[in-house]
Amino acid sequence: MRLKFHCQNRIGILRDIVAHFADYGLNVSRGEVGGDQGNTIYLFVPNLLNAQLATLRPRLEAVPGVFSVKRVSLMPSERRHLELDALLSSLSDPVMSIDMDGRIVAANRAAGQMLGVRVDEVPGLSLDRYVHDIDLPELVRRNNARVNGLRLVLKDAIYLADIAPLHTEKDDVASLAGAVVTLHRADRVGERIYHVQRQELRGFEAIFQASPRLAAVVHEARRMAPLDAPLLIEGETGTGKELLARACHLASPRGQAPFMALNCAGLPESMAETELFGYAPGAFEGARPEGKLGLLELTAGGTIFLDEVGEMSPRLQVKLLRFLQDGGFRRVGSDEETYLDVRVICATQQDLPKLCAEGRFRQDLYHRLNVLSVHIPPLRDCLDGIEELAAHFVDRAARQIGCRLPSLSPAAVARLAGYHWPGNVRQLENVLFQAVSLCEGDELLPQHLRLPDVGQAPGLAGVDLEGSLGDILGEVERRVLAALYPEFPSSRLLARRLGVSHTTVANKLKKHGLGDESS
Repeated sequence: MRLKFHCQNRIGILRDIVAHFADYGLNVSRGEVGGDQGNTIYLFVPNLLNAQLATLRPRLEAVPGVFSVKRVSLMPSERRHLELDALLSSLSDPVMSIDMDGRIVAANRAAGQMLGVRVDEVPGLSLDRYVHDIDLPELVRRNNARVNGLRLVLKDAIYLADIAPLHTEKDDVASLAGAVVTLHRADRVGERIYHVQRQELRGFEAIFQASPRLAAVVHEARRMAPLDAPLLIEGETGTGKELLARACHLASPRGQAPFMALNCAGLPESMAETELFGYAPGAFEGARPEGKLGLLELTAGGTIFLDEVGEMSPRLQVKLLRFLQDGGFRRVGSDEETYLDVRVICATQQDLPKLCAEGRFRQDLYHRLNVLSVHIPPLRDCLDGIEELAAHFVDRAARQIGCRLPSLSPAAVARLAGYHWPGNVRQLENVLFQAVSLCEGDELLPQHLRLPDVGQAPGLAGVDLEGSLGDILGEVERRVLAALYPEFPSSRLLARRLGVSHTTVANKLKKHGLGDESS
């Protein structure tokens, strides 16, 4: 039976309480002191009967300083132990507590399964039987701090270990009592990272397809997504190449596996190589002693997205070509071959055939990457859907800012349709986010749109030259009217600017859906 005494914290009170059990010949096997002020005593009396408690209770409550005596189901330490066991059992990763001799003190069920023994057989086992290349107690003494991502080989499987030291008092080496070791399967780390990020990922449904040209691109990509061959996505900066790559991944049989991205531009060659392929323990000065897994290994079974692949160094091009040929590579500083199943999707805004002709990109790598290809048109070629796309971004911006949803004025739409968008969809989204933050009324006006006059497109840039001369001239006419209407926001003012009649301009504005043709 377990008893809880609410009492004063005074010297000798425990002796006075226990004396009554001794008078009855009852052994108190365990006791604990708790409470905020040390004013609670718990006693475990295994052989105490209910009838004996009924007789003893008045005598116990008569002890000076004892306020009440109650039965409890668990001692505080027993409750903590059960809660800790339940918590550890719920973890899918192996978790072990070791002492400074490298012996396991406690472990969860996953650790027992990993070691091949029952969980009650784990305490007392030496980790030296399973981990041969690293002395964990010595590592804990040497670092005396938390270690994350230590690479271990245990029972022919690779794990990444997080090690948290345990101290008895101070945080110095002399007070080290052991460590808690949590193991993560290396081949599943990428999958977990991906699932954490997955809520940010978007499929084809999130790609706005108001423009027929963009809808055709998405249709092509949908057909290529389930295929396992490399995919090359071409397009200017800001056109959404990574968004399309993620959508292709999610629509493929690998959709539940990791998706990792690496931008090959702006990284030194050595850094890009270690990020992609990883490095072996002690590969270079300053390297982590346990080595590092590269993005390829973290993406095992999934898709790697290499952005700006045209910026890849010649050395990396050779290693990537080798991986595309047979799925094998070597970590930096290692002679060990690693083979993985990873789909490669690349993106570039450069003319790769031109780079090949100049000797700056390998011809054989280009043909390996260009098995499947998609070209995303720039926004200036998809202006027939810009009003719907702009309304979508305005709605998103209003939700993010937490303000009332403003409408787009006809003049603002005309201003958007007349701009050349050197930064493409990304620039449009940023411009509209800023416009929503500046708008104090219920309508977005041209003055809210801050469009820099940089990177002006040449005369025919963005004009679709397909079709008859009438179709082409009609498109040029629409662009002229869209560009001038914000400055001359009525058919009469615009007619005066262009030197034509008010009726002519009004009819043309109506034909192209611009402005208020009745003005």
